[in-house]
Amino acid sequence: MSIALKQVFNKDKTFRPKRKFEPGTQRFELHKRAQASLNSGVDLKAAVQLPSGEDQNDWVAVHVVDFFNRINLIYGTICEFCTEQTCPVMSGGPKYEYRWQDDLKYKKPTALPAPQYMNLLMDWIEVQINNEDIFPTCVGVPFPKNFLQICKKILCRLFRVFVHVYIHHFDRVIVMGAEAHVNTCYKHFYYFVTEMNLIDRKELEPLDHGALKTSETPTLQLQREFPTRQFYQGPPMTPDKP
Repeated sequence: MSIALKQVFNKDKTFRPKRKFEPGTQRFELHKRAQASLNSGVDLKAAVQLPSGEDQNDWVAVHVVDFFNRINLIYGTICEFCTEQTCPVMSGGPKYEYRWQDDLKYKKPTALPAPQYMNLLMDWIEVQINNEDIFPTCVGVPFPKNFLQICKKILCRLFRVFVHVYIHHFDRVIVMGAEAHVNTCYKHFYYFVTEMNLIDRKELEPLDHGALKTSETPTLQLQREFPTRQFYQGPPMTPDKP
């Protein structure tokens, strides 16, 4: 987490405990390297590229944990304004509704208030990243064969937190003076998941149409940088599984 973000957000309001890397491990070194690149002001598109000679799974693992920590901090800061009364449905505006399914208690996609959805989402991610069989921390222990598929699901669900915060709670972000920092966090996330092909382009559509409550949205920035990008123009997405 950058110094600027720490100054803007209240660290005591982190939605979930911060996951850290063990000093001395390869992942800890990759984490420091990634943070150093971000803090040096290097181009975000360059910062997310897999370093030469490094393992792709390690690089993805570092970023998944880092994005979990960052998005936790963002949502934790505004969560008191996200209640069952203000947000009776987990959505991103009137066209996008996200339903929860975990094959345990919720065996079918179920409509839930946003706070309940967020709690289930963060609980689920915590279980994944704390599972040594999925995110091994010991040197020499291999990642599971389906590791990238699991990370795709985690990142897809984390993206939905961005959608909800931008469309329903960005007024609070502006009041905190955190607009630029949240935009930077989203751009970093966007560049990483598209560089590593970890989220279907269709999933990114809710933030592609200028629906955000800010004059300098990440969408507008990205459109300037990718003027030839073909944005998804299909019908509204139906409520889908997490």
